Amino acid sequence: MGMKIEYVNPFIESTYDLFSTMLECKAVRGDIGVGAPKANPRDVMALIGLSGMARGMVTLSFPVETALNMVNRLLSTEISTVDDTVSDAIAEMVNIVAGGAKSKLSGHDRPPIDLSLPTVLRGNSFNVDYPSGSVWLEVPFDSDLGSFTLRVTFDMDDDK
Repeated sequence: MGMKIEYVNPFIESTYDLFSTMLECKAVRGDIGVGAPKANPRDVMALIGLSGMARGMVTLSFPVETALNMVNRLLSTEISTVDDTVSDAIAEMVNIVAGGAKSKLSGHDRPPIDLSLPTVLRGNSFNVDYPSGSVWLEVPFDSDLGSFTLRVTFDMDDDK
């Protein structure tokens, strides 16, 4: 069961929304590709699970510099290392992206999509194992605050 590319669009739109409203800068996406998240020790990764009508996962991965730039812009702070404040703010951002996409994907008499609590991974101590058949759509972004990557994998119940 493949993932339809149009399902990634609400996540892309939500990412644009996050940047324009909360971070007051612009994010520009690159070409959509296919690729599972790799554990890059220099990245901070936030994941959120989808259940209900859509089953799968959304991740945002940020180089540390991008994560710090975004959080400092969001909170008007000058944090220089990834601490709990940064993790919490990154978790909130993936929550906003997933929540925005959820509202775009719901409706049309469809049952709602449920979101798990966000999880933030940092450092090189993690290994993320996904079901081997998962197809991940990977969307690279660039912004004034740095580059980052959005990845989405899920199946919709109405996929035929």
